[in-house]
Amino acid sequence: MTQSSLKRTPLHAEHVSAGAKLVDFGGWEMPLHYGSQIDEHHQVRRDAGMFDVSHMLAIDVQGSAAHDYLRRLLANDVARLSTPGMALYSCMLAADGGVLDDLIVYLLAPGRYRTVVNAATAAKDLAWMHIQSEPFAAELTLLPRHDLAMLALQGPNARERLWSVRPALRAVGEALMPFRCAEQEGVFIARTGYTGEDGFELLVPNAVAAALWDALLVAGEPLGLVPAGLAARDTLRLEAGFPLFGHELDGSSNPLCTPFAWVVKDKPAFGLDRLRAASCDRRLVGLV
Repeated sequence: MTQSSLKRTPLHAEHVSAGAKLVDFGGWEMPLHYGSQIDEHHQVRRDAGMFDVSHMLAIDVQGSAAHDYLRRLLANDVARLSTPGMALYSCMLAADGGVLDDLIVYLLAPGRYRTVVNAATAAKDLAWMHIQSEPFAAELTLLPRHDLAMLALQGPNARERLWSVRPALRAVGEALMPFRCAEQEGVFIARTGYTGEDGFELLVPNAVAAALWDALLVAGEPLGLVPAGLAARDTLRLEAGFPLFGHELDGSSNPLCTPFAWVVKDKPAFGLDRLRAASCDRRLVGLV
C-alpha cells in the first residue's frame, strides 16, 4: 500500500508537526515513535503519555435484541454488565472457535452497547457482526462510529493531566473504577487502557480531537503530556502481559489454551462448542 493511500486519523497533522516517524499499521498511517521509543515507554511508566488510537473502530450495538445478540456473538458474557457504565474484555470467535478479534464492550444504557475493535480487523469484524446479527435484524442496529477519535492517556499522572485541561471531567472521572465508563461534556471517558498503567481512554468527535490533543501536550508544563507511538504501546502491553491480535491471539488460537481462558464463559455462544471440544496441542504462557 502506498503512503498516499493510507488512512489517516484526525490527529495526523499533529503527528507530523511533532516529528513522528509514520508507518503503515493495518492500512493506517500511524506514529511509530516521536524520537525515542524507550523514552516514551518510560514516560508512561513514570509519569504520563498520550496515544492516538483513533485507528481503532468503535461500533455501537443498539436495540432491544442487543443483549441477546452480544451474548451469542462474544465468548465473554455481557450479562455480567449489570449496570450502565460497566465494561468487559472479550474475544469474538469464528465458527470453528478460532479467535477473530479481541475487544472491549461497554454498556452505555439498557439496550445500548459500545464495542471497540482493532484497526487491522475492523472491516472483517464489522462484516462478521452483520452476518451474525441477521436473526436479530428487526430489533438491532450496528453503527460504526467513524465520527469519533480516540485518545489514550496512560500513566500514574495521566488523570491529573486530564483534569488540568478538562476540569469538568474530574468529578465523573474520579468516580470511575477500573473498567468503568461514562459520558460527560461531549466526552466518552473509560478507565481502561493497554499499558498496565492507570489512565483513561477518551472518545471525542473528530472535529474537536486536535484541540484536545494540543491542550494535553502542554498540560502540566513544562513537560506536558508527552505523545507516545505504536512502538512504546507494544512494549508496554507486552510487559503488562496483554495480547495483541495477530501475535498472541489469531484465528488458530483456542483461548482456553491461553492465559486468557477467563474470557470464555459457560453460555451459548457462536464457536464455543467447537472451542471446548478442541484439544490443547499448544499453549501460550508468559515468561519472566
